[in-house]
Amino acid sequence: MAVPRSRILDLMKVQSRIFSTIYNPTNLRLGNKILRQRLKGPSLAAYYPRRVATFKDLKALYPGYEMYDAFEEDRLEHIQIAKSRGKGAPKKKKVADTSSKKKRR
Repeated sequence: MAVPRSRILDLMKVQSRIFSTIYNPTNLRLGNKILRQRLKGPSLAAYYPRRVATFKDLKALYPGYEMYDAFEEDRLEHIQIAKSRGKGAPKKKKVADTSSKKKRR
């Protein structure tokens, strides 16, 4: 005893209304499975720590005050020691050669 297709479709329509699902008789790929999933944004935001105020932020807020940044002083001292040993960053070019531009073309 076969049930007509129209009655099965009516049953599917009522069933989707009762259980709050999507009525999709043609079985198209609608992406509902992805859209039903829990959002990842809040859990990712909770995983990474919030940005706190840094020393640079304080210096920018209060430019008139004299402040001592130990980390910045250590960094500058390290750079100075490296330069004295000849291990510093190379000097930047002042003016680009015009002959090298002509060679590229």
